[in-house]
Amino acid sequence: MRKMIAMNRKASHEYFLMDRYEAGLVLQGTEIKSIRKGSVQLKDAYISFVDHEAFIKEMHIPPYDFGNRFNHDETRIRKLLLHREEIKKLQEKVKLKGFTIVPVSLYLEQGKAKLEIALAKGKNLHDKRESDKARDAKREIEKALKKQI
Repeated sequence: MRKMIAMNRKASHEYFLMDRYEAGLVLQGTEIKSIRKGSVQLKDAYISFVDHEAFIKEMHIPPYDFGNRFNHDETRIRKLLLHREEIKKLQEKVKLKGFTIVPVSLYLEQGKAKLEIALAKGKNLHDKRESDKARDAKREIEKALKKQI
């Protein structure tokens, strides 16, 4: 059973999300307690690679209220746990023009923090407008169907 902690709503607006992967996180000290509390921000976070390892940067996990001197740095660089083949595949895709990797959501599964990441391609302004039009049209259709029933 999954408990959703944080969603990056901006990701689906700014990017076309393609392949999705589940990654574990290497956490320190009071970070898991703060994540369970549920005030994590993925808004400005991004994934980078160093020597065949994946890292998430700028993910904000606030300090735990009762953590005293053992509290963690809020925006430290955290290592992602992925299979070697997945990292290799993602690195190859990122080298292509226009592709990036963005965090989509953070959730708890069986007590462990998991991060859903996606291979993404940036949207242009007209793509965003088309997405908004399609979403609005879908809403209108659903409203009309509800009124009929």
